[in-house]
Amino acid sequence: MATGRVHGVQRVLAKLDSSLKAGNYYEAHQMYRTLYFRYLAQKKYTDLLDLLFDGAIVLLQHNQQASGADLAILLVAVLSKSGAVLSDEYVLEKLPKLFSLIKPDVPEREVFLMNALQWSCSGSQEHRTGHPELHKNIAQIFWKDGFGCASLLVEIHKMRGYAAEVDLFIAQAVLQYLCLQNMSTAQAAFHCYTSQHPNIKRGPPYILPLLNFIWFLLKAVESGKLNTFKVLCEQYQPSIKRDPSYPDYLNKIGHIFFGIPLPRAQPQGLFGNILQSFFSGLDEESDTESEQGPQPSTSSRQHQRHAQQSSHMETEELD
Repeated sequence: MATGRVHGVQRVLAKLDSSLKAGNYYEAHQMYRTLYFRYLAQKKYTDLLDLLFDGAIVLLQHNQQASGADLAILLVAVLSKSGAVLSDEYVLEKLPKLFSLIKPDVPEREVFLMNALQWSCSGSQEHRTGHPELHKNIAQIFWKDGFGCASLLVEIHKMRGYAAEVDLFIAQAVLQYLCLQNMSTAQAAFHCYTSQHPNIKRGPPYILPLLNFIWFLLKAVESGKLNTFKVLCEQYQPSIKRDPSYPDYLNKIGHIFFGIPLPRAQPQGLFGNILQSFFSGLDEESDTESEQGPQPSTSSRQHQRHAQQSSHMETEELD
């Protein structure tokens, strides 16, 4: 009886191999499911996990998205049924690998992710929402996925963002992608976000200047035209000034894609900025006390006026 089952499995494996070599992926998927039920009945969990992982990889790499995702979901089900212990092999490698191969528009992708996270927190009171390393690896995949990132930004803005921030959400992401030298993902995220968001009229041109700036910036980076980049940064100053982080991003983008030297950092650095903020607070307190306490002497007032005039002249020279 056992020998018959072994021969039966071997016949299915041989047929599976023939189907894959012939490119008959629908039939191959059916063979995988047949083997799934047979191995599951025999509790051959290790062999079954290897079979499902390899099968899912093959099908996904041949763009058989629905079939590959189905095997990936079955794999997680086996992990749960077998009581498999959490291991780096699955948390750090295999589950993120499968997730990265399933395209964002495949409905089964979300099912696979939810099931994988649920398995990763099984039996753990500490990680009730899923193992942190699995979350980290999935987040990195989302970050590299322009379409997935854009869809996520659209949903977050609709639920949490202000109407006036609709352009800020995608601008921040695109600039960061460019700073990471990820041009293709930056383009994908921008086009997906602007086409999917219900509050953005199709462009270009766009009604919002910041969106036009980002669109032109992507074109400038793609063409490598330094003068275009410089003109854009000059003409769109009001949009750039909306976020204090934008100039830093653009300095880095100019350096990476156009060879512009990075501006020299101020000697005071971060610690100097903290001290400056601290002393500014002391000055404000001192001003308050001077209003309430004794007035400065005539010579002190003259010295202050002279310092203010000098400061004003220096400011005009800088302007």
